[in-house]
Amino acid sequence: MPEKELDYEALGLMVGLEIHQQLATKRKLFCPCPAELTDEDHLEFERRLRPTRGEAGEVDIAALFEWRKGRKYLYEAPHHHSCLVEADEEPPHDISREALVIAMAVAKALGSHIVDEVHVMRKIVIDGSNTTGFQRTSVVALGGSLRVGDKDVPIETICVEEDASRKIGEEGLRVRYRLDRLGIPLIEISTAPVIHSPEEAERVALAIGRLLRLTGRVKRGLGTIRQDLNVSIRGGAKTEIKGVQRLDLIPKVIRYEVLRQVSLLEVRDELHRRGAREEDYEQEPVDVSQVFSGTKSKVLRRTLRSGGVVLAVKLPYFHGLLGKEVMPGRRVGTEFADYVRFWAGVGGLFHSDELPKYGITSDELDKVYEATGAVKGRDAVVIVASDPARARRAVEIVLERAKMALKGVPEETRGANPDGTTRFLRPRPGSARMYPETDLPPAPITEELHREAEKIVPEPLDVKLERLVSKYGLSKELALEVIDDVRLDMIEKLIEKYHDKVKPSIIASFFVVTLRGLKSEGVDIEAIPESFLEELIDRLAQGRIAKEALEELVKAAWKEGNYNVDELVRKLGLGTMTREEAEAIVEEIIREHEEAVKEKGMRAMGLIMGRAMARLRGKIDGKIVAEIVKRKLQEKLGG
Repeated sequence: MPEKELDYEALGLMVGLEIHQQLATKRKLFCPCPAELTDEDHLEFERRLRPTRGEAGEVDIAALFEWRKGRKYLYEAPHHHSCLVEADEEPPHDISREALVIAMAVAKALGSHIVDEVHVMRKIVIDGSNTTGFQRTSVVALGGSLRVGDKDVPIETICVEEDASRKIGEEGLRVRYRLDRLGIPLIEISTAPVIHSPEEAERVALAIGRLLRLTGRVKRGLGTIRQDLNVSIRGGAKTEIKGVQRLDLIPKVIRYEVLRQVSLLEVRDELHRRGAREEDYEQEPVDVSQVFSGTKSKVLRRTLRSGGVVLAVKLPYFHGLLGKEVMPGRRVGTEFADYVRFWAGVGGLFHSDELPKYGITSDELDKVYEATGAVKGRDAVVIVASDPARARRAVEIVLERAKMALKGVPEETRGANPDGTTRFLRPRPGSARMYPETDLPPAPITEELHREAEKIVPEPLDVKLERLVSKYGLSKELALEVIDDVRLDMIEKLIEKYHDKVKPSIIASFFVVTLRGLKSEGVDIEAIPESFLEELIDRLAQGRIAKEALEELVKAAWKEGNYNVDELVRKLGLGTMTREEAEAIVEEIIREHEEAVKEKGMRAMGLIMGRAMARLRGKIDGKIVAEIVKRKLQEKLGG
């Protein structure tokens, strides 16, 4: 489907961001365990989780249905990176002082109002990622704003909360998690929904991430930062999109969500034009198992052989609408199937807009139309296959989702896919999700904490820009590129460490020119460990590689998945060469092209330089090669 031209202003797009960033603290938020991931040996234990009533005495609907799936959770507990707190066998310890100080420093930089005391709350999370069935979170500050371009973006809340367990995998109803990540402190910064374009959302997320990195107290790398988006358009619904890990994916996720909501509103309007009403979707499913007794559909055949049933239901006035694409690769029928998977535990469904297909024939489809009383060219039919109870529940969900289509866009929590599309995760949680933590007293925010926070408040960007230009000799243009780079703090650290051995402009250009260029060539720069990039600059400073070798080493590392710098240097033969060795090679090249040198004189320098760089690139500085070529040609011609 060609992407529609979207007028975001006319559509009334509103986006709010929730930025979650791991803090680089020594201990976890509520226990003394190291705040880092590990592959060390572990113990294992199994749990089932149950929902609890919130402060208002209600049970959160999303938690309730997650529990009804009957899942079991297997936890890997690393010996030195988890304890009885993570296993929920011991009350939490006092909240990390270090995490509070970092959050306060960020709050001061944003002009936020820091609370007098921190109260820990429980937020129900019953997907197994927390052994307790809830996540502990605390408000540290309210209000404030961040200047992005010529706009002040209001900040609503700044919180500290515990990260969830690492999901290792799942098989059937059993899900495996690792507890090393559980409890690592996160800072959460929430903006007001005042962002009105996908590109602006990326700029705001970049600015918040940059501010966090400027503290020097946050973790770096893929998985340490996550962006959640709240997206709505006029006439649509507020949709919460979870887990956007890559900054450059934000605009695409927002565009696709707007496209989805626009498409669902078009479906709503078309249903109304066709005369559809809610009562049209109050009906009983029809058992069409006999229609498929000899089917070639593997899915239906397997279900019937295992004692299951095939049920069908008509959707009046839905002809052609279930096949409507709402975002690339996802259709209205996909939206229905997501609900069936979540609410009924059925793997999917078939609908008439995509049939005949998947082994279902035209004749079988005609019989389903006849059995359900559906009218071809007006109605759609949906087919589900499972055990009798699940199949019936799936049909009920299909009809409920059809009623929602009459209203437009349902409020949902959705998950971000790697390609920028999203999938239904669960209904948006309500107020019943939150209730007070009973195991911890409030933590007073003292003057001493304020003084500690003041010491790490990030310096203003204009001050940093001036320092990059005046102290390290970067051009203003290059310094501005560095400030806009997500690795700003890393670049600055490397320049400070190696500026007496490597020109700061070379280090800066490697990150903001070379790496960005490689990204445009398809190299996944985000997947390259920052430790590898730091080691490259270290080897450059030691004189063990030339700056020309940096690009080739990054390419090779990404392609091979090998981030051992020294091993790659040996394998690719990119170790530095002495001037004497380079001179010998240049002399050899001049001898090979003696006739051209005699004929062209110094005009042959381009030819000789090209041949020389083909053999010396990555092994010695290109400026040195140019000097050698020029001198050797002059000596040859002078002789």
